[in-house]
Amino acid sequence: MEHVLKTIRPVLLCLAVALPALVLRLTGTHPAAPVALVGYGAAVVAASFVLAWAAEAAEVDISGGLATALLALIAVLPEYAVDLYFAFHAGADPSYTAIAAANMTGSNRLLLGVGWSVTAAIGLLVASRRAGRTVRELVLDDRRELGFLLIAAAVAFVMPMTGRIHLVLGIGLLVFFGYYLWRAATSPHEDELDLVGPAARIAQLPKRRRRPLTVALFAGAALVILAAAQPFAESLVASGEVLGVDRFLLVQWLAPLASEAPELIVAVLFALRGKAPAALALLISAKVNQWTLLVGSLPVAYLLGGGSARLPLDGRQVEEVLLTATQTALGVAVLLSLRFPRWAAGALFALFAVQFVIPGEHGRLWLSLLYGALAAVVLIARRVHLRPTLRAPFRAERDAGVAARVRSPSSPSCWAPGPAGRACARTASARRPPYP
Repeated sequence: MEHVLKTIRPVLLCLAVALPALVLRLTGTHPAAPVALVGYGAAVVAASFVLAWAAEAAEVDISGGLATALLALIAVLPEYAVDLYFAFHAGADPSYTAIAAANMTGSNRLLLGVGWSVTAAIGLLVASRRAGRTVRELVLDDRRELGFLLIAAAVAFVMPMTGRIHLVLGIGLLVFFGYYLWRAATSPHEDELDLVGPAARIAQLPKRRRRPLTVALFAGAALVILAAAQPFAESLVASGEVLGVDRFLLVQWLAPLASEAPELIVAVLFALRGKAPAALALLISAKVNQWTLLVGSLPVAYLLGGGSARLPLDGRQVEEVLLTATQTALGVAVLLSLRFPRWAAGALFALFAVQFVIPGEHGRLWLSLLYGALAAVVLIARRVHLRPTLRAPFRAERDAGVAARVRSPSSPSCWAPGPAGRACARTASARRPPYP
């Protein structure tokens, strides 16, 4: 019993952080908007950490690919709760329509511009120290998630082109996400897990204790997020009015900082442990979730809230979605060769930061044009990898599940299946076998 209490001590700490928000919600107390924003935001972050620990521990009992997909899905659950709340209420209150997709675009760009870049930078630093030489690029383990993201990113351009998110498009994206989960569930199970912290302690528990505890953590954290989602979203809007800050900016950037924090921290921890490819796979999977499940759910929520089958996007949202789609296109183009070079990490971060220096309509349009032009150049340069990437989601076997062929200055080449090959690939530049 003492071991179980030690295991769940961090969980209890997170629940203590979330407790004030639950008390406010259950008692119907309505504090000042900024106070409510802090209280409910802290509850969302605390619950997200619990979800992340539970999802990592669940890797012991489910396939590795499905665990990565579920971890990515669970980590962005707070974002879903906020976005779907706005979309639902936009059906009856048009004033919410202008911010229905704001949280999605902000978190999407934050995930790539900061998440991918910082994770890659840390991964390269760790790999260089372990290899005793400068490692200039990371090698990804698998092409499948990238293939799903490539298709989803291409479909994303339909939204700014039409100025709306149609229900038919939404249903198609939901079906595509279902297929993505099915493919993840059929991927090989990872035999060698490298868990640390609360997730590792949960995973070490006997099965009869581990599984009920994992389910309880999922359920409890999800309930906290669902309870805090509505007041957190409302306090965002109200705080903008009280503080004189554009509510669109609050929804687009402040909410994602809360909802994406646990996911980014998990990715950074993976990178610090020498698992940068796994961390990048998690972040890529999260973007697949955002462009499929989240975007596909928005018109459904809008319809259920009393709206039509078309969720309209105003001029600013069209620009934001276009900017987000072109940024994703560049990110995918960079990774087509399954290599993430150091220069790309710096470029993606710099381009993300530029949007705060040149804000406004013209800034968004010019930056979209720059992203698009760079994506086209990189895509042409790496066009040989385009077809394998498009085929990857529909292939019978994972590319990374077969083998990784590695060449380094100290070793001519080696073939290693599964984790051994991927471990080698983290510290050397890889040359993969040609696709049939």
